[in-house]
Parts: sequence; C-alpha cells; structure tokens
Amino acid sequence: MSELKLIPEVSLPKFLKHSLSILRNPLPFHHSNFLLHGNLFRLKVGFGKSVIFTRDADLLSYVLQKNQKNYTKSPIQTRDLAKYVGKGLLTAEGEKWQKQRKLIQPAFHKSQLTLLLDTIYVIIQKELDIIVVDKPIDIFPIFNDLAFQTVVKSLFSSEVEEKDIKKLQHTTEVTQQMLVKELRQPYLGWWFKLSGKIKFHINLIEESRAILSRLVNQRKKSNNKYNDLLDMLLDARYEDGSAMKETQLLDEILILFAAGHETTSNALTFICELLARNPESQDKILEEVRKVKSESNDIMYWLKNTTYTKLVIEEAMRLYPPAYFIDRVNKEDDSFNGIDLPKGSNLLFSVYEIHRHPDFWERPEEFFPERFLDENTKFSKNYYPFGAGQRMCIGNNFAMYEMILTIMTVVERFEILEKKETIQIKPLITLKPFEAILEFKNR
Repeated sequence: MSELKLIPEVSLPKFLKHSLSILRNPLPFHHSNFLLHGNLFRLKVGFGKSVIFTRDADLLSYVLQKNQKNYTKSPIQTRDLAKYVGKGLLTAEGEKWQKQRKLIQPAFHKSQLTLLLDTIYVIIQKELDIIVVDKPIDIFPIFNDLAFQTVVKSLFSSEVEEKDIKKLQHTTEVTQQMLVKELRQPYLGWWFKLSGKIKFHINLIEESRAILSRLVNQRKKSNNKYNDLLDMLLDARYEDGSAMKETQLLDEILILFAAGHETTSNALTFICELLARNPESQDKILEEVRKVKSESNDIMYWLKNTTYTKLVIEEAMRLYPPAYFIDRVNKEDDSFNGIDLPKGSNLLFSVYEIHRHPDFWERPEEFFPERFLDENTKFSKNYYPFGAGQRMCIGNNFAMYEMILTIMTVVERFEILEKKETIQIKPLITLKPFEAILEFKNR
C-alpha cells in the first residue's frame, strides 16, 4: 500500500462547506487542519483533484534546494498567473527560466542598485508627504502607491505620465483579484469563462502592454541614458549577443510590477502596524537613524548601518510573510521521510505556518526583532521571506533597500501612535493587510 494513502485527507464536502470562509481567508481553515492532522494533509478540491498542504520546513528545504531539479512551479503560476503577466522570471520554468535569470540577474546586483538609490529615496520622501497627521488613516493605499511608484520610476525614471502609472497599477491589482477568485472558486471556472470575466481582464493586460511598448520604444529612439532598470534590461545580452525580444521584455516588466510592488507595500504596512503596537521599537529605530545620518550623507552607508531597522523588517516578514505560500509539483516519483510523492503531486507549503511553528520558533506569536541578531536564524531552513534556492526572489536586495529607507523616513518624520487591536489580514495572491488604520503625529 502506498504511503501517500497515509497522508490525512480533508474531504471535498468539507472543502465546499467552508468555501465561503476560505474565499475570505483560507488561513484559519488550513491552521485547524494542521492542528488536527499534523504538518501534512491532503485537501480534495475537486473530483480527482487534490493538493497536499504542508508546514514541514524540512520538506520545503528538500524541495527548494536539495532536490530542486525534480520540482517545478505549479500551474497556479506557470499557467494561471502566466496568462495575465506572461512567461517571465516568476512564471517561466526550465531552460527558459535559466536563460532569463542569467540575463537579468546583473541588473539586480547591489552595485547596480546603488545607481537607483537617489531615485528611490526621492520617491519615498515625496510619497510620504501624503500622510495626514493627527487623524486615523488607512496606511496601505499610501504604501501601495509608494511601492508602485518606486518600481515604475526605477524602471522608467521620470518618463511615465501619471495617468499611465494609474492605469498600470489598476490593471495589476484587479487582475490579481480576478486570479484569486479563479483559484479559490475552481468550481466556478466555467462561469468565469462564459461570463467574459477572464477575457475582460486579459484585455486590460493588453492595454497595459500597449502602454509599456510605447514607453520602451520611446526609450529605444532616445539617445538619453538614465542608468535605470530599463536601460539595464535593454543593454542586457544573451550568450549569443542578442537582446531580449520586446514581447519577453514586456513580460518581465509586468512581473516586476506584479511581484515588485505588492509584496513590498504589504510588508511596509505590517511593519508600521507592528511598530504601532511596539512603540519602544520606534524609539530604537529613531535613535539609530539619527546616529547614521549624523555620521554620513551617503545612502548606502545608512543601509549598511541601520542594524536594528533591518531586524524589525525581518521579524515583520516572519510574522506576516508577503509571499505566504510556495507551490511545487514533482516531475518524477519521489519520497521524503517515508512518504511517497507520485509524479505530479501538487504541494502547497504554508510559509505563514512555518514562520509561526512552535517547534521552530521560541515565542512564535511574539514580535521580537532581536531574535534575528543570530545570523543562523536569518539563514535557517525555517525562514523564507524571499523563498530559497535557485528560485529565490531576484529583487530581494531591491525590496530590502526600499523598505529600510521607507521605515527610516517614516520613523524620523512621524510618531506612530500606539494601537492595541489585533492586526487584520486579507490573504490573496500575497498576504495583504486589512483595515490598517493608524494615526501619525509629526516629530
């Protein structure tokens, strides 16, 4: 008898019974099943269809690193997400992914990102001017705009009109919302097609691609050099000396929009929510910021020497990882710790659960940034804020630079008034905050 049959199973009727609550927030449903069944269970999601949910950090390390060649991303990304954002780094697999990663990686090297720091810092300063003090405000839209502006201006410098930015941002967000509905209500797939909802959102993407194509061709015809990400991508060459075709370039840009702004805006919001509940951490960040700024005007110096600020960010991404699940499918039969995994098994790893697992973390539900003073914690197999292995997020340094500079600026300019209520979440494609109402006071 196959060991796979020993994996506890959650039935299709139970899945359908809880479908509405799963659509709103699947994490409590997953958590209750982990408590009931252990670190691994199989969820029936349709007739003949199932997903293996797991919070086994050893298995995740095995899949992402030790035996990564036998695992590919699931159709959630390679097919469902790809139909909206194309076949770029996030959604491509195999030789195509390797070719693109090798081409694009240099653009995200720390030495190249240094050229963008002044641009990023100016954007942060401008966007934070929008914060209204002495009254409760929802901080997420401000960080969402800040993160999107940062990606756009890092790609295109100052060439993009505001109406185009709004169009690109709107399309990125509504297509992701549509994808969530498709994934959490697979039994309505026929309706999404017949009603024209999928076609409507694909048309929105085509409009965005037309905007991006116009911007790319304007740059190609220009003799100006901006040292931005677009210049780097246009200058990049494959081993045969050829450049990226425009279709591929647009795919990569769309993925940078989708993956590069939402995860950062989510993280920034959760960081500020946690700082509101831990005012002593605000004081420590403020002291650190004033110190590094008194020592140097160099942005890279600030980034290298804001140790406590980084600890806060790392702890926030442990408690509220923006990429809160990782999906993989095995190409060939496999086994791990006595469990058989037949070819084509759909594995969904809950990073949210791994980051809060009591077997891996001391006081897992508490906000305790100092735990990351131990470098072994940051690089352990129990911590995946940016994934791991070959498919680790290519923009991790970009995101960290942006978050450090943003939190530095927020705390330097404002006091976030204390808040006691529980932090609310809204899991979609990424882990989003919900009703992040905070009050700020000028320093």
